[in-house]
Amino acid sequence: MRLSDRASIPPQVMTRTVGDEVVILDLATGTYFGLDPVGARIWELMGEGKTLAEICDQMLAEYEVSREELEHDVLRLAEELEQQGLIAASADPSFG
Repeated sequence: MRLSDRASIPPQVMTRTVGDEVVILDLATGTYFGLDPVGARIWELMGEGKTLAEICDQMLAEYEVSREELEHDVLRLAEELEQQGLIAASADPSFG
């Protein structure tokens, strides 16, 4: 997974907001995953079709965190979600 990748959410994956957290459920497999408020914001930006780099840019504007730490956390979350089958990552053709 790279920062230039774009995450897409498969149609069988549903989300529900519970307080300030998000619960993700894959209806096909029964896999569920909980996200804290920061993870929920990353998920929301993924749902908007942003690349992981664009998500980092947006998150840097919203949170006080170093770019290095943020990129690490976004990539780690994306990789975990992909391993669980909750997102599919694809390369953004506009990045060379």
